[in-house]
Amino acid sequence: MKSNKVMITCCLVGGGTTRKQSPYLPLTPEELASDAVKAVKAGASILHIHARDEEGKNTMETERMCQVVRTIEQALLDEGLDAIINITSSGTKFSEDLRVAHLPILLPEMTSYDPGTLNWANSYIFLNTPQFLERLGTLTQEIDVKPELEIFDAGMLGNVKYYYKKGFLKDPLHFQLVLGVPGGMDGTVENIAYLVSHLPEGATWSITGIGKSHMPCMLAGLAAGCDGLRVGLEDNVNLYKGVLATNEQLVQQAVAMAKLAGREIATAAEAREILSIKRKWQDNEICGWNK
Repeated sequence: MKSNKVMITCCLVGGGTTRKQSPYLPLTPEELASDAVKAVKAGASILHIHARDEEGKNTMETERMCQVVRTIEQALLDEGLDAIINITSSGTKFSEDLRVAHLPILLPEMTSYDPGTLNWANSYIFLNTPQFLERLGTLTQEIDVKPELEIFDAGMLGNVKYYYKKGFLKDPLHFQLVLGVPGGMDGTVENIAYLVSHLPEGATWSITGIGKSHMPCMLAGLAAGCDGLRVGLEDNVNLYKGVLATNEQLVQQAVAMAKLAGREIATAAEAREILSIKRKWQDNEICGWNK
């Protein structure tokens, strides 16, 4: 029986959003931790984490990734809060080795898995080679990390089917529809209906819309019975047109919309049950830092 609970994911920073776009963008480990606490208190059960360097630029340097995640986890512990930790493996500008180096150290509960390549915003290649996808799929099973299958275009569903058939992915699958990226699928009702109708039986799915697709995708996702909503300054900087948002406000907005749709908000424990994953980070030394 499908749960009436909705999982709210907050993507705190991403790799591309800048302070010029929003003064509310958290960049330092401390700022990210502060936003994480506020987002979880507002109703987020999943935190999707990227890191920035000392200059505010996107980084996947292992030490910095550990510092960011450790700071966030400690801040949650200090507040008596819980959330699923979902750490990115996306980073076309970085080596494939660097994109996975932090995972065996941090041992997160989830990580992004981008099953295909596209011309991102007609500006650069969002590269995910077959060899990398095989490697990442194998690694997630070895260290028991749940892949979040980020779907930017319809062809990526076929790629998921292939890697599942080959054993690099396993049930139960969880999809994150990411619509509205130029070069991928637009965030329209028609596209959402198509993608959802082609998801495998028993899979769970969440949805986000980039920029102006944010609200349409949230509303259409709820109407289509999504298991989760993803919000945050990685994807969208506006609460409404012309009104800049904080991560906390975007979570509050998603919670309000879900409740209007008659849905209940999942706690971290309930989200783990929906996703069939077990709690990990609170049972380990923070970040595996002392290993």
